[in-house]
Parts: sequence; C-alpha cells; structure tokens
Amino acid sequence: MASYQSLGPIKEHIYKEKHTGGVTLKDVESHMWVKEFAAFLQKSGKLTVPKWTDIVKTATFKELPPKDNNWFYIRTAALLRRVYLKQGVGCGALRKIYGGRINRGAAPSHHKKASASVIRHALKGLEEMKLIAKHPDGGRMITSAGRRDADRIAFQVMSSSMSTE
Repeated sequence: MASYQSLGPIKEHIYKEKHTGGVTLKDVESHMWVKEFAAFLQKSGKLTVPKWTDIVKTATFKELPPKDNNWFYIRTAALLRRVYLKQGVGCGALRKIYGGRINRGAAPSHHKKASASVIRHALKGLEEMKLIAKHPDGGRMITSAGRRDADRIAFQVMSSSMSTE
C-alpha cells in the first residue's frame, strides 16, 4: 500500500482522516492538556500534596509563593508531560527546565535552578500513582498506565477543542 505522502494533497487529507490512530499528548496544546490533567489529578485524590505547598516558593529566585492554590497539581501535570516527551529525564534536568532568571539588582542577571524539593515530591507522587517509574539508566520514564491516562486526557482536550470550533 502506498504511503499517504504519495497520494496527492486531496487524497492525503482523506487518507489521514480515515487512518488516524489515537490522539496522543503531542497532538494537543500543552497548556490545555496541563490544565485538564491537573484537574484529573485533583479529582482523583490519589496524589498526596505536601503540607508546605501553601508557603513554599517554587525557586530561590522567586519572591513570593504561587498565588494559585492548585499550583502543585499544575506543576505535577507539567512534570508528567515532560517525562512523557523525554524518557529518562531526572530531577536535575527538570530543575534546569523550570529554573529562571534571578534579579541581582545592578549586576547582570543569571540563571538559577528551580526547587528540587518541589520537583522531587511531585515525581514521587506520580510514582505512587504508578504513572511514572525509575528509568534503568537513571531519571524517570512513563509507565503504560501513565501513557494511557495522558493520551485519554489528550483525547478529551482534542474533542472539546473540536466541539468549540
């Protein structure tokens, strides 16, 4: 059977509509998926949220803690998305990704890493839910249950965005 690239522009469109697989996390907008998955985590009640989430800052360069009360669920969903997209990512790499610029007054700004404790507790919570597991080469990888839940939420996001258009 010929690939859909060689079918021409009109037939290619029809082929893609008929032969689409499931919707994955890569097919939807990231911020919409993170919001939906954070709501899923909160509704499930399986994620253990640390007591200190209302007073902790997410990084040393921040001046205040997050204003949103559900920020831990949002950060956890975003971390799961990162692990889904790049298997074997560890706490150190995630600290770099979620880091930012520190204001040093008149001196030039520098990059600072995010809080390891927040990331570590979120990853441990995802491990307790069996959505991620430790990678044999270090870091974390997504489990089949985690991939299934992530893709299910992606399908919900895709179908809700299609119905609003």
